[in-house]
Amino acid sequence: MTATDPALTALAQGWCALSLLHGRIEAHIERALQAGHDLSVREYSLLDVLSRQHDGEGGHLQMKQVADAVVLSQSATTRLVTRLEDRGLLERYLCPTDRRGIYTNVTEAGLRLLEEARPTNDGALREALDEASLSPELAPLVRVVESLNVAV
Repeated sequence: MTATDPALTALAQGWCALSLLHGRIEAHIERALQAGHDLSVREYSLLDVLSRQHDGEGGHLQMKQVADAVVLSQSATTRLVTRLEDRGLLERYLCPTDRRGIYTNVTEAGLRLLEEARPTNDGALREALDEASLSPELAPLVRVVESLNVAV
């Protein structure tokens, strides 16, 4: 394949469209969450991921798993956890069976904020997808996103 190969150009164009859709959605949700709840998209995502943890086998996520889920480096995830912990939305504690392990849980205040912010997040997502569906280059991607039924 060469740089002028039509297939490569189409692939690159598809990637650009996907990147554009992601950027528009994230920016729209970011504005809504910041305005309504003083939360960033990453903060919301972290609260959401951590709120799904449970006690028992495999219930608590390691920091690497959390970082992968919120698409950040481990160091950026640790800084984000610290920021939310300082706001009283998260708490850390030692693993009862391995004193080297540290768990992070969402506090009651964090759960309340997450539940208050969820309709804002979902509404902003719907608005961003509706707006993107009006663009001929993004409409096929919107249809694909809407057809997905994936458990995360």
